[in-house]
Amino acid sequence: MTIKENWPYYVANKPCEPNHDLEVTDKFTGEVAARVALADTKAIEDGIAGCVAAAEPLSQMPPYERQNILNHCVARFTERFDELANSLCVEAGKPIKDSRGEVSRLIDTFRIAAEESVRISGEVMNLEISARAKGYRGMWKRVPIGPCSFISPFNFPLNLAAHKVAPALAVGCPFVLKPASRTPLGALIIGEILAETDLPAGTFSILPCSRDGADLFTTDERLKLLSFTGSPGVGWALKAKAGKKKVILELGGNAACIVDRDTDLADAVDRIVIGAFYQSGQSCIGVQRILVHSEIYDSFRDALVEKSKALIAGDPKNEDTFIGPMISEKEATRLHGWVEEAVAAGGTLLCGGNREGAMLEATLLENVPKQQTICTQEAFGPVAVLSPFDDFEAALDEVNDSTFGLQAGIFTRDIHKAHRAWDKLDVGGVVIGDIPSWRVDNMPYGGVKDSGLGREGIRFAIEDMTEIRNLVIRTLP
Repeated sequence: MTIKENWPYYVANKPCEPNHDLEVTDKFTGEVAARVALADTKAIEDGIAGCVAAAEPLSQMPPYERQNILNHCVARFTERFDELANSLCVEAGKPIKDSRGEVSRLIDTFRIAAEESVRISGEVMNLEISARAKGYRGMWKRVPIGPCSFISPFNFPLNLAAHKVAPALAVGCPFVLKPASRTPLGALIIGEILAETDLPAGTFSILPCSRDGADLFTTDERLKLLSFTGSPGVGWALKAKAGKKKVILELGGNAACIVDRDTDLADAVDRIVIGAFYQSGQSCIGVQRILVHSEIYDSFRDALVEKSKALIAGDPKNEDTFIGPMISEKEATRLHGWVEEAVAAGGTLLCGGNREGAMLEATLLENVPKQQTICTQEAFGPVAVLSPFDDFEAALDEVNDSTFGLQAGIFTRDIHKAHRAWDKLDVGGVVIGDIPSWRVDNMPYGGVKDSGLGREGIRFAIEDMTEIRNLVIRTLP
């Protein structure tokens, strides 16, 4: 399936094609796969102005009409499933099986939003808590926060854009979206499908642009919420510039996984191989630190190395490929350098470690000093570090010894240890019996510490994209 050569951006629901200045490459071959219109400051300003104009008519749209629009998207995504998967495979270098999985999650996310769009309600409150409040009753409802600004990343360009767009449509918030410049095609297909609907003029703008050109997404005071997914350095800098608007940040991590001695070793190995190397490790909840009980450490390590060596790397368009290219040769070179530094500091290379262009082998290390960059920072690539532990409580402390706190995985059959991990770990989510990389699209998802602020997951995003409006009624004497 071929990808069309030229793509517009969308301003106030309309396609615009003033140029084709943004080249989108096939991440495996390096060849230009498509050319996309690049938005300038005027286009961004027009998009924001459209949001402001659309805020009232969109908020007045009955919930069932917003639900119909979301259901239209579900139907059209399903019809264009193969096109979406192929575009994702090419622009992100994501293996085709994983690309299909992300399209399925895109559909799930919009379907959940359609269901939630007619469930946004409030509460009747008893205000007569003392004599002075006699004869008063209260109630509250949720109302849209207003125009929103969204910035989405390259690694899940469909589903992480969906986690912003779908709840905004569910509640009635117009938006401007900046997709990642390396992977804009999926977001533009979403725009193409939204343009088929009867959304009020100005409801959405999807604007690939340079990082410098995107400053208005953060600073414009007409925007009431900024939702950013990406690197911690960029995210926190945006928050500092965002002014009075609400800010939601879904940032990075160096997720840890504890494998206790009572676990099913073969099952843990199978799952951790996926968690560490799925889509070349380019996931903020990819398994990066693996803590294994010393009683099973050798057996676990040997089995994990064997499985990792067997992974097929290469062209992501091939059905059998598990590891494709990283997003760029620059990123692969960075991470390869971290691996070399860890080995030079005394770490042991168990497998992998070689790089060719943007392709980096599935790499496992052990005996790496804890202060090494590969242990303290986000790898965002196909590298994981193993270390043994004897005491479960100490292992929990080691998981917490990080500036990040997104999710953690605990392989144990001990319910008391499971609850202890849930109580003690300073992370946004604890996954028992599986990898921290596991996520389903209706659950609350997000991090603490340097990993961000707020939660995704449709119902929880709806809370951020709405404000509570109170009503008090006095009964006349």
